[in-house]
Amino acid sequence: MSDLIERIGIGRAWAAGVALLALVFGLGSVLFTRTVYANFVWHYFWGPVYADAKGWSCAAWANGEQIQPQSCTNVPAGMGPVAEPGYTVVSEIGYAVILLVMLVGVALLLKQLRVERYRAMFYGLFPFMFFGGALRVVEDVNNRAAEVRAEQLASGVPPAEATGVLIDYPLNAFLISPIIYFTVFFVALGALVAAVYLSRHVISQSYEYPLFAIASAILVVTLGYLGWASATKEFVYFYPQVLVAVLVGATICTAGVWYLIENVKPAINRGTGLMGLVILWAHSIDGVANVVGLDWMTYLTGRANLTGKHPVNRFIVDVSGGVLPAYLDAFPFLIVKLVAATFVIYVFDEVVFEDSPRFTVMLLVAIVAVGLGPGTRDMLRATLYV
Repeated sequence: MSDLIERIGIGRAWAAGVALLALVFGLGSVLFTRTVYANFVWHYFWGPVYADAKGWSCAAWANGEQIQPQSCTNVPAGMGPVAEPGYTVVSEIGYAVILLVMLVGVALLLKQLRVERYRAMFYGLFPFMFFGGALRVVEDVNNRAAEVRAEQLASGVPPAEATGVLIDYPLNAFLISPIIYFTVFFVALGALVAAVYLSRHVISQSYEYPLFAIASAILVVTLGYLGWASATKEFVYFYPQVLVAVLVGATICTAGVWYLIENVKPAINRGTGLMGLVILWAHSIDGVANVVGLDWMTYLTGRANLTGKHPVNRFIVDVSGGVLPAYLDAFPFLIVKLVAATFVIYVFDEVVFEDSPRFTVMLLVAIVAVGLGPGTRDMLRATLYV
């Protein structure tokens, strides 16, 4: 197998593998629509996104009509599979595989572009990790606007005077997890290519500087929209104490774990260096945001706590809920995030970087993104209470 890949080239082998997967699922969906598309692709991947984009609690396949059933728990068998917004174990595994394949593709692209200074790329892409979470909150604001509009119309408010929805289906599907990860991925990829071009043909700076500038500008525009929404929309709030609690809490957790690593077992971080600190902080944001959003909102804002979206998160909270007090239900999730981040730092040692620095850094970018993206979303969603 390795001889075959060497003969045709790893880039062509990757493209052929992706094309083969697309062909298998494409033809399978056409020839065996019910089995391949409805019961697998739609049920686990597109159905949850469709239901979320429509603002439904669930969606039924119904021979391709995709309708909202009267009851999500008692759907006639003839309507086919039923999908609910959010993730399942199957979908999370599927998206992890897709992410890995995409990372390999990006690593190959970087080779073609002759991009080096991989650690610098890690920091240049950092604002995009915030951008993904902030962009998801744009959809949360949009969903809340749709709910308010529906309530106003039901109460007799004329359509012209009711609250408007910024983005409607199908465009809002690009802002819904997990499709939003692909949206951010391609935006970041475009920014990277543009930054490499600028560094070689326009400015006399390494590519990570224009990359960071482009990413920061996109992030500022997104945060600016959220700030405008909180200032002008009565259904969007602003609780700075929530933002402070998450940022300060995450920084304290990161500092504590980092201190232990540096003073008890510094060998853990010889490979990642300061990138290890970023990884810890990113996943601390995710863990602390869950504690604040799921357990502390009533204490900080006087409003009800939010709910978890991910299966692993919900499982941990459900299990700990029978043991710990209500204000600490999500605390074990924070511990899991810190332990997992520390383990990642330990695994990515000097040998891994020496063997494949390009792909290693891409993996670390993805690891930070899957922590800081959801963490930023949860933090801003709780701050704006949407």
